[in-house]
This record gives sequence, structure tokens and C-alpha cells, in this order.
Amino acid sequence: MKKLMLGNEAIARGLYEAGVKIVSSYPGTPSTEITEFAAKYDEIYCEWAPNEKVAAEVAFGASLRGTRSACAMKHVGLNVAADPLFTLSYTGVNGGLVMIVADDPAMHSSQNEQDSRHYAIASKVPMIEPADAAEAKEFIKEAYKISEKYDTPVLFRMCTRIAHSQCPVELSDREERELPAYEKNPQKYIMAPANAVRRHPFVEERTKRLSELGETTALNRTEMGGTETGIICSGTCYQYVKEVFGDSVSVLKLGLINPLPVKLIQDFAAKVGKLYVIEELDGIIETHLKTIGIDCVGKELFSPIGEYNQSSIRAAFGLPQPETVSADSQIPVRPPVMCSGCPHRGLFYTLAKHKITTLGDIGCYTLGSTAPLFALDSTLCMGASVSGIHGFNKAGGKESENRTVCVIGDSTFMHSGMTGLVNISYNASNSTVIILDNSITGMTGHQQNPTTGYNIKGDPAAAVNLEELCHAIGIKRVRVVDPYNLKECEDAVLEELAIDEPSVIISRRPCVLLKYVKAKPPVKVNTDKCVGCKMCMKLGCPSVSIKNGKAHIDFTQCVGCGVCTQLCKFGAIETEVGKNEG
Repeated sequence: MKKLMLGNEAIARGLYEAGVKIVSSYPGTPSTEITEFAAKYDEIYCEWAPNEKVAAEVAFGASLRGTRSACAMKHVGLNVAADPLFTLSYTGVNGGLVMIVADDPAMHSSQNEQDSRHYAIASKVPMIEPADAAEAKEFIKEAYKISEKYDTPVLFRMCTRIAHSQCPVELSDREERELPAYEKNPQKYIMAPANAVRRHPFVEERTKRLSELGETTALNRTEMGGTETGIICSGTCYQYVKEVFGDSVSVLKLGLINPLPVKLIQDFAAKVGKLYVIEELDGIIETHLKTIGIDCVGKELFSPIGEYNQSSIRAAFGLPQPETVSADSQIPVRPPVMCSGCPHRGLFYTLAKHKITTLGDIGCYTLGSTAPLFALDSTLCMGASVSGIHGFNKAGGKESENRTVCVIGDSTFMHSGMTGLVNISYNASNSTVIILDNSITGMTGHQQNPTTGYNIKGDPAAAVNLEELCHAIGIKRVRVVDPYNLKECEDAVLEELAIDEPSVIISRRPCVLLKYVKAKPPVKVNTDKCVGCKMCMKLGCPSVSIKNGKAHIDFTQCVGCGVCTQLCKFGAIETEVGKNEG
């Protein structure tokens, strides 16, 4: 039977068919749906972990016990999971273990576009990359065979285009696997120096064996066409190459992208005229070719920045572009903004109003950096706002302490903000941390987290109490505010900045897009009272605009949060819909 599937859905199906029993992940676009789809199979235990390091370690524990396991993350999540990854390379596995990492060329929803292949090379573990959803399902099953045969974790590289595109996928039955008896093996799994020293030669020998596998595996294949031009590629680049050239060129498609084969590439190069390497993002295959003495054209023609597509490849080869119908160039740009009624808006308005330096973090609230609020000064990585404000204030002293806060979401705080707050408490900086608690993991699509009281399936679960947690960490001053109440926000921020000790403000109101949050009737503008001062525009709410010199409320977007009514000094924005609609 065949079914049309997203790449991420196909991976989940592959996990099911491979007999995987444990999947632990932290949500991150473009990897999130892998675990969400896997959770639909009752045979697979799935969970949201607090962060990617924990997820990888859960997968290791399951593998140690003898079952097949997986964890999934976006590319920057692999930075967090790198610590266990490098030592997992030494320990190897008991049950098969696959770490799925989704890269994001062009940074559709990411703060950088790093190439995860570097991690495979540095940690000396195999990496597999599919070119469509059908391959994703089959390749993930092959990854478990490689993991167990070669005693290694396997990195499985996806990218945004493969993760979120569809193709027909052939479905197969699940391979049920019995849980073996557990046998203690301290020399293999206790990575004290004496044992690690003995495991390193195994890793080097394993790399040689995997290189030999690359010469014969069906994951790599040669497609001979015209021999004047040869192209080596992998993943989504293969799709672009085939759409541009069809069978007019010869292609070596690599599915096992670490370690790379030698003889297979040499044989292919000998059969073609001019050889090109097309890869996103860095010139890793190109460098390998030049290291083994094969001349090729790579990054001098193809950019190491952003996604490729059919047009960019045609342009690189000087080929004519097909005729297309373009959208009207006058269509205005629509940058991402916080939603109407977003609970973060009122707090950000308060910070911007008082020109408070604000260190930001990763999540929906990063959008507070955009016009007209311009509320953030930095965004680095998950949890960096809390660690960063400590360093900022230690460097800046009293002047910084009284004018600086940091903001972090509830899920991000659980991910990696807690340790930064411990550092503030332990090393005593006068820092004000604002936790933006919207009761969900917002940016990646409303996944549960340890503070929400529900697990990945929506079943009741233990909920972390943020107030009690902050007190336990050593923060004495912890207060909760409603971000829809501007005066309450202003009083809290100014009072905590004036106090000479660490403090936490929890800005708490659920995301307006949650199903259980009921919108209030939209507010309306009394045009007789409106003087067109545009004060309401300072919120940056997409429901508010100026029309014919007066404030205008878009009733289709407004959720009646009432924040704009608190800004109007003339009482022109009213909470009940009447005859004078703006």
C-alpha cells in the first residue's frame, strides 16, 4: 500500500517499521513533526524532553537496555546534544540508535544555517541523507541495520525541503523485536579514561569499515546519462539536479554522506568529462574529492549561503530560465509579527517605553525585536538571555543592573534557562529575569512542555511550578504579572529594577491561539473621540491601523485583549461594539 507522506511523517513510519520503541525529542522546526507523527503509533513510546541533550541521553539509555531508539532535533539542537554524541561514538550501541537532525538552509526559522555534516565528521559517526520522503522511510530502516552491525550511533540528516515536502511512500509491516536480557559491560559503557583509551582505536577501525561500506551500499548510487558532465550530489540537491538536467548528465547520488567513499567516486569521475559537486551548504564533498586528487568544480560556482533551487542551478550553469509568471512586484512585504492579542506584547511595550536594555531568547517573543517595539537587544541561543544578563551586569555594574532585563519563554526556560538562573543566584548578580509564560511551546506549533501539565499525547502529567522552582534555585523575589495589564507590568519592572538583588517576573497569560482560550468581542474605535494621535500604533498589533486619519480596528483579527484601550488618552477605543465602528 502507498500513502502520500511528508518527509517527517515518512521518518516516523520508518521508525515504526524498524521496530523502534523509544523516541525522545525537543521540538524544533523543521524536525518537530517527526516525533508528533511517531506518537500516533501506540507501539512507540514518545516524549518531549526538556532539551536535546536530555533527549539524546534518553535514547542512549534505551539503546543500552537493548531496544531501538531515536531522538530528533533541528540543527542547532545538535549543538546541545553534541556532548553525549561525541562519547556515544566511543561507547557504541546495544540496540540501534539514530539521531535525526534537520538542517535549515536559508534559515526559514532558525538563527543560523550551520551544516550538520561537520558533526558527523568530528564525532566520527556515519551520517545518512535521503532525497525524498520515500527514501526517508527506507533509509531510516537501513540506519538501524548500520547502527547495530557497526556498533555506532547514526546521524540522519534532513533539511527543511525534504522534511516538509510530500511524495508517495510504500508502507510495510512493523518488525517486532524482543527485548534481550540486560548484560553489564563496564569496559564498553563506562567512559572513564582507561576504558575510553581502549575504545578510540575501535572508532578508527569502524570508520575504515564504514568507508568500505560506502563503496557498495545501495544508499549510494550512480545514474549514468550524458557523460560530458558528471554531478555528485546528495539530499534535496539531487532533486534540483534531476529537474534541471534529467538524464542529460550523469549523477552520483550519495546517501551515506559520512564517511564518503573513495573508489566509487574515482570510478565515476573517470567516466565523465567535467565533474561538478552540488551540495548544501559547505564544500564537504568537494573537499573530499580534492583530498583524494580529483579535480572538480564546487563552491566557486555554487554559494555556501542559503538554499539552492532549480533556478539557481540553471543560473550557475548559464542555462536559460523557463518562462514563469511572477507575482505583482507591488505586493507589500509581510514580515512575521506577534499575533493580535499576543500576551507578550504588553510586556514588550513596557520595556520599550522605558528604553530598558533587554536580552532576548529563542521563541515567538523574538518578534518583539521588530518594528515598532524594537524591544530586544540580543538573541543568541536557547537560554542565553539568562546567562547573558549575568555577564552583562557583571561587566556594566550598577548602571547596567538598574536598566537591564532579560526575557525567556517558559519552554525555553525549562530547556536551558534554569542553569543560567542558578548562576545568577549562586554568583550573585543583581539581575531581573522575565519568564514569558504563555502555557505552551509556541513557535514550533503548540507542543507541551514540563510546565503545562500535559505530555505529548495530551494526557495529564506532572507540572513544574515556576514560582516554586525559582525560589528553590535561590531567588527570593518572584512575582507574577498579567501582560494585558500595562500598569501592573510597569510597576513590576520598575520596582524589580530598583531592588538590589536578583529577581524573577513571570509574565503569565496563555497563548491566544490555544483552543481553550476564548476571544472577547473586538474593541471598536469611536471616531468622534479619536484625534489620530497614533498612540495605539506603538503596540504593533496587526489588528490596529490608521484609516482616513483615524484609528481602525480589524474586527476579523481583534481578540478583545484590551491592551490598546489602556494607551488611548482620549477614550476613543471602546470595549463594546457599537454603531461607530472604526
